Amino acid sequence: MTSGRRSPSPEPPGPQPIRRLHESLINRIAAGEIIHRPASALKELLENSLDAGSTSIQVIVKDGGMKLLQIQDNGCGIRKEDLPLLAERFTTSKLTTFSDLSKLTTYGFRGEALASISHVAHLTVITKTKSNNCAWKAAYLDGSLVPSKAGYTPDPKPCAGNNGTTIIIEDMFYNTPTRMSALRSSSEEYARILDVMTKYAVHNSKVSFVCKKAGSLSPELSTPSCSDTSQAIRHLYGHSIAKELLHVTASSVSDDSTDMDDSEDPEAWSAEAYCTNANYQGKKTALLLFINHRLVESLRIKRSIESIYSGILPKGSSPFVYLSINLDPRSVDVNVHPTKREVHFLNEETIIERISDAIQQKLAGQSQSRVFEYQTLLTGGIAQSGSRKGKEKASDVDEVEENGEGPEDDRRASGSQVAKKVLSQHKVRTSLQDRTLDSMIPVTDPLRTDSDEPVTAIRLRDIKESTCHFASITELRRLATKRIHHDLSEIIKKHTFVGVIDMSRCLTLIQHNKNLYMVNHAALAEEMFYQLALLQFGDYSRLKLDPPPSLRMLVKFAVDVEEDTARSGMSEDEIVDRIVKTLMDRREMLREYFSLDISETGDVKTLPHLLREYTPNLDKLPMFLMRLGPQVIWESEQECFGSFMRELAYFYSPAPLSVVSAPASDEDKQEKQKSEAWRIQNILFHAMRKYLAAPKSLLDNDVVQVASLPDLYRVFERC
Repeated sequence: MTSGRRSPSPEPPGPQPIRRLHESLINRIAAGEIIHRPASALKELLENSLDAGSTSIQVIVKDGGMKLLQIQDNGCGIRKEDLPLLAERFTTSKLTTFSDLSKLTTYGFRGEALASISHVAHLTVITKTKSNNCAWKAAYLDGSLVPSKAGYTPDPKPCAGNNGTTIIIEDMFYNTPTRMSALRSSSEEYARILDVMTKYAVHNSKVSFVCKKAGSLSPELSTPSCSDTSQAIRHLYGHSIAKELLHVTASSVSDDSTDMDDSEDPEAWSAEAYCTNANYQGKKTALLLFINHRLVESLRIKRSIESIYSGILPKGSSPFVYLSINLDPRSVDVNVHPTKREVHFLNEETIIERISDAIQQKLAGQSQSRVFEYQTLLTGGIAQSGSRKGKEKASDVDEVEENGEGPEDDRRASGSQVAKKVLSQHKVRTSLQDRTLDSMIPVTDPLRTDSDEPVTAIRLRDIKESTCHFASITELRRLATKRIHHDLSEIIKKHTFVGVIDMSRCLTLIQHNKNLYMVNHAALAEEMFYQLALLQFGDYSRLKLDPPPSLRMLVKFAVDVEEDTARSGMSEDEIVDRIVKTLMDRREMLREYFSLDISETGDVKTLPHLLREYTPNLDKLPMFLMRLGPQVIWESEQECFGSFMRELAYFYSPAPLSVVSAPASDEDKQEKQKSEAWRIQNILFHAMRKYLAAPKSLLDNDVVQVASLPDLYRVFERC
């Protein structure tokens, strides 16, 4: 046996020469470490806005942030002389020496965010400080100023603008096609952007956050500027989480310690948490972790919290936890991750253990009783099954209830009609014709009549669509029609009113067929009044105010009770003057299109009357007039009409006032609540049956199915 000779192995290659990379390549590689996707760019810019002392942050997104990502704030702005350095790497106003890192209290410190963005996108900055007479606009590419248009110089150009800064990012990753192809769909990138904004909105509850898609009238996310953390969680994550929250606090000072002066102790810390109890069961753990107000991730903290709930929740269920830890800056190292996503701090194990013990103690104190709720998806109230027999049962319930017999089918054995037996779990237990408990107890409505006789059924008039040739109104009506959810509209149209269960939170129970729903009647009423305002545009009835109050007096009253007006940079008188001037300059348009008549002397003579049978709460009139100034977008016709009608609908909705009203006796409070509940049942819900075309957006937080009769029967059969 002969073996072939092996061919000689090739000579190993010689060492490759070491080259100095080009500056643009270095910067592009560095940008890839910081800007992974549009959401990471947004996070950096949100932190810059918060560092600037902003109280309002507005974000506009197009194609998931790939085509456009615009962030506008009302912070301190950027000086004109600093604009040439703005997009260069390692230029910052946060620190000057390395020792400054040990006492850092701001979000940013490296000066890499805008520089990195300018290397992977087209960056434009518009900024104005309080001392400037105008705003300045500058365009950047690869860290340097560039002309905004061909033939222009690269120097910043004066332009109109408000106090604060607007960052415009266009065509992100246009020069890195590999990174762009690795990103998901625009809808998923937009969801990541909303997730980042939602988390920062919860932690910064005193700051107003707005996020919407480019060209959209209504924002996807909008928060008020004066709320607390629990209210922000309720607004952003919904009632199902907010109602189960527990408030937990912990600190380095033990309860039995007498030495409370630990301000100079570098190891001092405090923590605040809002976590759900055993009644809430999520699909995956939702952990909002902030360390020194910085949104970070910590696998160790997450595992510690999950281990606490593993003995409380069923397998596969997870909690919602918001946790904010405040430490001395000297004990935190924030410079351990390119995107500042992780931090290291002293005594990490001890702090996590103390926080976990506090959460576990709170949960143990709330575990004596547990609420079990059964909820299914909203199906429009009609049970559907895979078999034809099941469909026939579901569709024939009403006929069986009225006549006591089923439809004629193939089972006719003779000329006599055979009654179809209906199982107990498929019977509709209420009817609009049945007498209710409320009908046996006379309840007068002092807001509508002075007599002692109970008011009977309210008869609603027909409302016809006004003739309007504005393209903007035609488009708004088209969008309103497009948003209609037909199954939900059917539920509202044919529901049976059960009762108001929480007046302060605007919660009401209604029944449709075999399902019970909990609805936010303020949100439903607001949507109905918006549709009525859109339907009657230019042809409103007038609600006359006699004597007519002063516009300035009403606006001043609202501004006086509004919180955080000092952060706007203007005095209360300046705010009042600006709002009054805005409305007075447009009073002809307001009178012609909206029947809001303001006299030359500044008196409010009439208001638009959307529903003749219903008078809005005039205690909300000062707030309504004040909000017309900043909340209505006056520059664009369609946005102006749409935002004005949204504010008008909010004024008409029965949502309670956010300010403390004058003290009243318990008897007066009860009488007023009775009257308000009567108006909600007999006027508002009666009107919703006739006028409301429910949009799909109400399913997110405002309409929840809490019980289904067939499903309850299945549960009890197992017991």
